[in-house]
Amino acid sequence: MATQTSGQTADGDHQEPRYRQQLSRALGMGENILITLSSVTPASSVFIIIPSILLAAGGASVLTLAIAAVASVFIGLCYAELAATFPITGGEYTWAARLLGRPVGFALFALTLVNGVLIISVIALGTGDYLGVAIPQLGGKWVGIGVIVVTTGIAILNIKANAWVTGVFLCIEIAAIAVLVFLGFANAERGPSEWVHAITMTDGGTAPVGPGALAALIPVALFGYNGYGAAVYYAEETKNATRTIGRVIMVCLAATVAIEILPLAAVVLGAPSMTDLLSSPAPMNYFLTARGGSTVNTLVSVGIAIAIVNAVIAIILQISRLVFASARDRSWPEPIDRALGTVHPRWHTPVVATIVVGASATVAAAVLPLSWLITATGAGLVLVYLFVALAAFRVRGRPSSGGYRMPLWPLPPIIVVAAMGYAGYSVLDAAWEQMVVAVVAMLLGCAYYLLYLRPRPDRWRLPDPIQES
Repeated sequence: MATQTSGQTADGDHQEPRYRQQLSRALGMGENILITLSSVTPASSVFIIIPSILLAAGGASVLTLAIAAVASVFIGLCYAELAATFPITGGEYTWAARLLGRPVGFALFALTLVNGVLIISVIALGTGDYLGVAIPQLGGKWVGIGVIVVTTGIAILNIKANAWVTGVFLCIEIAAIAVLVFLGFANAERGPSEWVHAITMTDGGTAPVGPGALAALIPVALFGYNGYGAAVYYAEETKNATRTIGRVIMVCLAATVAIEILPLAAVVLGAPSMTDLLSSPAPMNYFLTARGGSTVNTLVSVGIAIAIVNAVIAIILQISRLVFASARDRSWPEPIDRALGTVHPRWHTPVVATIVVGASATVAAAVLPLSWLITATGAGLVLVYLFVALAAFRVRGRPSSGGYRMPLWPLPPIIVVAAMGYAGYSVLDAAWEQMVVAVVAMLLGCAYYLLYLRPRPDRWRLPDPIQES
């Protein structure tokens, strides 16, 4: 499988080869933003992930998202510089392997792969809940499983076509969010002080929520924002990626925070009753019905179902490129590398890798409960962000890429390490089992590297990024 180009330095010494261009460099900066925001899927986060924070923290769910947003700014700065220095479609693991050591790199690959597959399952399983509002026969988890199958077929198509498909769907989901924002602020029942009022429902009524419990919700809020860093997975398909990829990441982060925190703030202010809101198993649908009527609830629910389909397409695109990159780096036995590294001659997409990711997510959605999937992915993100920040400490020792440079270095990675350390401690203190999947995935990845890859020097050469002409 010829996937690399090689050369020599000026004095004739052998030079580490570069990757060669296999994917189609067809995306502009705006198209990368569209497809990256679709992988964030802000609307489905508002209706699927954020309600769990709202029910656990009441009005202080807004404060929780605000704290997570501040942490995400510093995380985004780390992502932006790493992506500009290493614009490689493999994303986080390619940075960790080059800057923190190859065992750490493959451990992070395993964690990112497991996390990505589980996130696809989480998002897809919400489809039936929202389609079922309009058409009861379409409720249930098997609808979500069917969505994964169909969207896997769509994800095989050309990346530019996928960017425009996801862009159209993104407009629909933003329209759904706009309805929440308008209904909430137009019918405000309480003041902004409610945004820091931490309560939850118990059998005896409402009860206060302590700071430790709020901190344990931050990983879930980070999960709700997660996806803005996915821009790097399309770096080898984006024009002028070295110069633009950092800006794409920060633009996507800013848009994500605004699209998610505004509707939550509006719902907290505009709900007819906080007790009824926090007692509802579907608080956003309760709010829509109470303020807009059943027809508005139905229309918005269909819009959210479309947003979920959009997100599944985008995240399958992302994780399939992760798997493709691992095969291109010669991570597996030769027949597997050859299959996973296959690129369609017309569409220039990693066909087999896409099918494998879709099949894995289908199995996970079929056998694992949604509540477990949400908690497992939230904890895993804490570790991913921690290792991204650690890699950002080392990136300044590399030759300048001429791309994005984070301001105030090394303050952003210091803040991220401290924040993720505290978030990890809070998760361990509140529910240590949430970390088990993430830690086991990393240990298995590290063991695979030490037992299989390390004894084979012809594998995992990790070439330099493509030098875009």
